[in-house]
Amino acid sequence: MTDPRAPRIAVSIVSHRQAPLVQALLEDLAQHAPDVAIHLTANLPEPPPTALLPFTLLTNPHPRGFGENHNAALKDSDADFFCVLNPDIRLTSNPFPALLEGLNDPRVGLVVPQVSTAQGIPEDSARHFPTPFGLMKKVVGLNDGRILSSGSEPYPIDWGAGMFLLFRAKAFRAVQGFDENFFLYYEDVDICVRLWARHWQVKLCPQVTVIHDARRDSRRKLRYTLWHLSSMARYFFKHGGRLPATTAR
Repeated sequence: MTDPRAPRIAVSIVSHRQAPLVQALLEDLAQHAPDVAIHLTANLPEPPPTALLPFTLLTNPHPRGFGENHNAALKDSDADFFCVLNPDIRLTSNPFPALLEGLNDPRVGLVVPQVSTAQGIPEDSARHFPTPFGLMKKVVGLNDGRILSSGSEPYPIDWGAGMFLLFRAKAFRAVQGFDENFFLYYEDVDICVRLWARHWQVKLCPQVTVIHDARRDSRRKLRYTLWHLSSMARYFFKHGGRLPATTAR
């Protein structure tokens, strides 16, 4: 029986004709975290997945951006916590109990897990805020801006990549969700900047690991590369030189 006192978690998943990935993720959730409320958005027309557990299906008349989709899915939710989850994430256990412990501190507005490849290699999913100088260092191979894991306790980071984000609903609403002017890329960086600016902490929980089957479309398709560059320019125009102080190491 579900504990009525347990915090409620709403999960938002957006599919771009990624039915096999969505099906695998729903199977993981059914096995490891069956009590979450799932909001699935079909950004492009496709048959719905097999209903392994209840979910709300939203079908877009035309494709929407990352932030617009997740804002719409979570707009009317009364859950205590909002989780943004990419279809290409796989779960080997229930990540939520430990992540919720990371949110015990009322100053924390967002927690993220450690993200690894299927081979167990940690990804650069926790980073310092991008700066022009930092991007130059990344281009020449000196530093990609990642914040290295140390210990097993949650610790502050500047921002966490958008493939898995668990927000305190109060914090998500306080910054009015994602900025929908970003169509794809940098929405995750932008919302973390705004959380820190409103004195909400962002933390990585290194004791929780999820698997990411990365697609890296921006490295293979010109359209995605252009979206990436456009979002980068928008981010620097919006926040350049005005980044909030954080406690990230």
